Amino acid sequence: MPNWFKTTLKIIAALAVVIIVLLLGVLLYINSNKAKVQALVTAELNKNLDGQIIIGNMNTVFFKDFPNISLSLHNVLLRDKQWAKHHHTLLDAKDFDVSVNTASLLKGTVSINHVDISNAAIDFYTDSNGYSNTAVFKKGNKKKTGGKDDANNSATEISRFNLHTVSFAVNNQMLNKLFHFDINSLAGQMAYPDSGWHAKLHLDVDAKSMAFNTDNGSFIKGKQVEGDLVAGYNEDNGKINIQSPNFNIGGTPFKLNALFAVGKGQATFDIRLAADAITWQGASGLLAANISKKLAMFNMDKPLAVKATISGSFKGGDPYLNVEAKVRNTKLTTPGGNIDDCSFDGVFNNNFVKGQGNSDANSIIKIYHLTGNYSHLPFTIDTGSIINLEKPIATGNFRSKFPLSNLNYLMGKTTKFTRGTAEMKLRYKADIVDYRLNKPFIQGLINLRDADVSYLPRKLNLTNTSMSLNFTSTDLILNNIRLQSGKSIVMMEGRVKNFLNLYYDSPEKILLAWQINSPQLYLGEFLGFLNKGGRAAAPKSRNSGNIIDQLSNVLDRAHAEMHMQVAKLYYKKFLATNATADVLLSEDGVVVKNMSVKHAGGSLKFNGQINDGSRTNNFIMSAIVSNVDVHEFFYAFDNFGLTDITSNNLKGILSAQAQVKGGLTNNGSIVPRSINGYVTLNLKNGALINYNPLKTVGKLAFPFRDLNNIVIPNLDARFDLHGDNITINPMKLTSSIINIDIAGTYGLTRGTNIALDIPLRNPKKDSTITDKDELLKKRYKGIVLHILAKDDENGKVKIGWNKDHKKTP
Repeated sequence: MPNWFKTTLKIIAALAVVIIVLLLGVLLYINSNKAKVQALVTAELNKNLDGQIIIGNMNTVFFKDFPNISLSLHNVLLRDKQWAKHHHTLLDAKDFDVSVNTASLLKGTVSINHVDISNAAIDFYTDSNGYSNTAVFKKGNKKKTGGKDDANNSATEISRFNLHTVSFAVNNQMLNKLFHFDINSLAGQMAYPDSGWHAKLHLDVDAKSMAFNTDNGSFIKGKQVEGDLVAGYNEDNGKINIQSPNFNIGGTPFKLNALFAVGKGQATFDIRLAADAITWQGASGLLAANISKKLAMFNMDKPLAVKATISGSFKGGDPYLNVEAKVRNTKLTTPGGNIDDCSFDGVFNNNFVKGQGNSDANSIIKIYHLTGNYSHLPFTIDTGSIINLEKPIATGNFRSKFPLSNLNYLMGKTTKFTRGTAEMKLRYKADIVDYRLNKPFIQGLINLRDADVSYLPRKLNLTNTSMSLNFTSTDLILNNIRLQSGKSIVMMEGRVKNFLNLYYDSPEKILLAWQINSPQLYLGEFLGFLNKGGRAAAPKSRNSGNIIDQLSNVLDRAHAEMHMQVAKLYYKKFLATNATADVLLSEDGVVVKNMSVKHAGGSLKFNGQINDGSRTNNFIMSAIVSNVDVHEFFYAFDNFGLTDITSNNLKGILSAQAQVKGGLTNNGSIVPRSINGYVTLNLKNGALINYNPLKTVGKLAFPFRDLNNIVIPNLDARFDLHGDNITINPMKLTSSIINIDIAGTYGLTRGTNIALDIPLRNPKKDSTITDKDELLKKRYKGIVLHILAKDDENGKVKIGWNKDHKKTP
């Protein structure tokens, strides 16, 4: 071994012995002067304090931080001068370990470069008047360096620190803020470049409260926060920057970038968090209660990517909050229903209108490129927004194109589609009540093409149907409408004024004005509109929140005013041409005005109405019949309910007037015994064929005359209708075979009592007489039979002599 190496070892060993001896000497010094050292440490810690720090006990730990001396302080209290008033101790530490630089201690000073605090509580308190217990730290200008007292006045630098089981709170009563964390562990290393300081930290805390406004609740309440952080402070600009690539909050990893401005006159923060995948409930659970309780009513079955910014001032006011989210192919659950295959980009912030503060009332949610399926209906919303979360209003642009059969999942028992397509392009605006769209106002187009549809409550079936609905700012315009029900084909144009206002609040005031043209219309195919018993039950309220309930309610209660032109109109056996009419449909029934048709070689004019009933439908009508073929007329109207005289018994040209009311069944048949009113008629060039009542009389009075075909040149008559009874006003029947005076009552079931005065003179003998007075005298010349047709006690009509023919039967 070389001599120089031996010499070097001896020197090192000697130095080591000297150092150990010195350290032992320091240890002996501290142990011998414990009170003095504790006083020095207390004095150092009290430097720049406007209050008092109390150290209950101090022990030395020689080898814990070799070659420095570690002092273990116990029951350390730090209180400001106002503690007796507010009782908030800024620091209450059961164990407070301090690492003291040995060389500084030998010089009679203390340099603390490592602090370890455990089983402690740190409470920064500000009362409602703005006084803070942090006043314990003296405020003053930064001292200049380079003086002769520089060593004594330099700020204490702590190179390492550890906190274990520490409760940390910032309670600001004046600004209504509360930050409270239970620190499980906080370990860090500090460096002090010329610009300030730099630190590396590991954090593990439980968040009890992070309330920027205690009225709104706390962010990340009840969440564990853990991660590695890098922090730095720049003295020139007074800003602290904190970053972490793995900042874990409530089990979700975030990237953290935070900036705190703490320089002179500054007290602001800007916290930015980003997570690649977080559950909806996990994200909403990180926000303050005023937001999270609203978001908790929604859910997504897949994680989403989020970016959040929280910024503001520690001096007061709610913080600015901005959250960006990316959602892809998830199931969105909402109070109003579920949206499948949902994707969108969303942004929330609480400062929509600059200068109006950060609040729910000034908040906005924006949705971009939303796609999804609602009850099997695919749709897109290119841009949507919800503003003012206190009284939220939703707006957006809605687009959708889908097979109409997909609507069956949504329409329930109201409507069933079997064919066709729908395309919608709408812009909507709606209040949100209980997280559902309420009374949306829409503008845009809805087009239906080639639809086969059944409206179930009315049992109405339509085929090859198309229509365009144009929602303007106030009205609904209906264009290019083609409806086909069975053999009926209808082309329609319509308009509803003030549609959306009335749709929600007063559907019974909706008036749909239609212009209708049809090459052929079969009324029997629309009898479902008389079927009130089949209607869907109306919702309990006018705005139940269910769009289908509301639509069904409107369809039942709205009015339709139709101006019709129909080339051919059919109803059972009835056929009319060139029909025009004004028809009003309402929840109460149907009103027909100014109806005019060509029928049976003549014309009919008609006014009437049908009122819906539960089982029967009451109607009232007035009609004028001009020059129609009586055989075709009676045939078309099913003999008006008569059984003994039918279209087969009649020939001639008929003109008539009628005022009739009665009842119709839901299939359009006349309710028995329901008809009341009157009919006046004039029959020209008529004939009565095989009319049994006259044939029965003829067997008695004219056994040798042919009564099968009785020619009636002219007949005027009036009939009063009373249910089962028809009153025949005194009528003179003049025919080619017989003349008869008729008056009385004909009973459809019972009550027949008809008097017939029948001159036996053959009318053919008077065929050459043209003078009316002469004809009247001749009419009663000769034998006149007075016959009475009357029901017997069994309800059968018996023919006999009218013994008191001078009295009105």
